[in-house]
Amino acid sequence: MTEGAIERTAHIVQAERGFGTAEVITKVTEAAFGKPLVTNVLRGQIAEAIVALALEPEWDWCSADYSGWDFERGDGLRLEVKQSAARQSWGTSKPSKAIFDVAARTGHWEGGTEWIAKVGRPAHLYVFAHHGIYEDHADHRDPSQWDFYVVPTSALPDIKQMSLGTIKTIATAVCVDELAAAVRSIANDVSPTIR
Repeated sequence: MTEGAIERTAHIVQAERGFGTAEVITKVTEAAFGKPLVTNVLRGQIAEAIVALALEPEWDWCSADYSGWDFERGDGLRLEVKQSAARQSWGTSKPSKAIFDVAARTGHWEGGTEWIAKVGRPAHLYVFAHHGIYEDHADHRDPSQWDFYVVPTSALPDIKQMSLGTIKTIATAVCVDELAAAVRSIANDVSPTIR
């Protein structure tokens, strides 16, 4: 069978079933993101999408499996997004404590294929995204419900985890409408050659 014949056959089978790739994507998207509270495993995608909408086109959303950073600017400056939420998708009796992983790594992947064995933090900037609403109107998908803290990597202490309280001692919260200006301001003082 030729490639064209295979494609036509696949389309006929898809039409007979009444669904295909687009319907599967819609179904998965609704299951994963169709409710106000998004599971921890996927909430990072929400935070990164919000940051992407705020920073594009100046920054490219380049995160991928095992990527060392989530965004990159044309001059090589790299930005990592970390997120935490007070209310979880499962029942909790009190707000979750905001803790962010900032541990140095033993190396990082570049371009998805090349391992660079170098201890440290490969991003130049961090955006700590915190969804602090615990009440019933909490919606992780709503950009206006998030606070963002922009921190140059050089200002992070040599620790593995950082609490929101510690982050507040080195950065001020901004809303999504102020995020691009805050990132631009901090980025102006950071050199992309620092690794």
